[in-house]
Amino acid sequence: MDTGGKTYALKFISGKYQGGEFPLTPGKEVLIGRSSDLELVLLEEMVSRKHARLLHGESGLVITDLGSTNGTFVNGEKVTETVLKEGDRFLIGTSIFKVVTQQEGTVPLDDQAIRERLEQVAAAKPRKGGAMNGRIDEVSIPNLLQLFQASRKSGVLELVNDAGQEGKIYLDKGRITYAQIGDDEERGPLKSVYRLIRWASGTFELAPPESRAFPTEIQGSTEGILMEGSRQQDEMARLEPDLPPPGVPIVLSLPLKQPLRELDPEQLDLLQLALTYPELDAILDHAPGSDLDTATQLAELFQRGYLRAAG
Repeated sequence: MDTGGKTYALKFISGKYQGGEFPLTPGKEVLIGRSSDLELVLLEEMVSRKHARLLHGESGLVITDLGSTNGTFVNGEKVTETVLKEGDRFLIGTSIFKVVTQQEGTVPLDDQAIRERLEQVAAAKPRKGGAMNGRIDEVSIPNLLQLFQASRKSGVLELVNDAGQEGKIYLDKGRITYAQIGDDEERGPLKSVYRLIRWASGTFELAPPESRAFPTEIQGSTEGILMEGSRQQDEMARLEPDLPPPGVPIVLSLPLKQPLRELDPEQLDLLQLALTYPELDAILDHAPGSDLDTATQLAELFQRGYLRAAG
């Protein structure tokens, strides 16, 4: 049997066994579900008694949904059967798995030993309020939102990055309805979403839905928001060389070589904003437009000699 010379394991990104691993043996079938006589038991209501099957065989690592009630989702798509590859993520119930490669020389474990190790992981890990939680480092926020969209989950995705900033993304059956960073609602929900999906490290937790009225609701599909967020992220990276790093003061470039009358009203407003809040992040926070629109116009003000970095 050709397994490509690799042996795989499932790493729990969220759920009861978060941080644990379930090794896969080539040629051995693994049944996943709520029934206690299966190889991988997930005791939760959203998991069917026999939910899915994994087999590392001649066709590769294949996952098959066994007609489950709530479905099996791979990389944000509901699947009946598909071949998994290293790095793929799939969702069953509240457990997110990542396919990883086992280290060479790993000693095979029997089913009982694997269960005992997973229970040790569960016992050692402090339990948070929500059933689904983990680290953004292991599964990106866009990937999480794709999984939640496909599985039509409702709740509040609570995020904390490694700098201690807190953010929330509100979901209604997988659709993003609102978002905010900290207690600031003036930034606007769409600008907040685009910033939050750029966070690369920290923790996440899907908390139960909150009953609250929003100042304004986000319109559009989750997929469309993620595509636009990705585009803005790429464009922001392209603009980085034309702007000072965060924390570097921004000042008026004196003497001015270009007359102010050459600026349109929107550019004049941004120039005044830069003088009032002379630092990149503060300007982006207070500007009414998107971060990308503001950064694009700021870069032009720098290039035309109206602004410069202090020092």
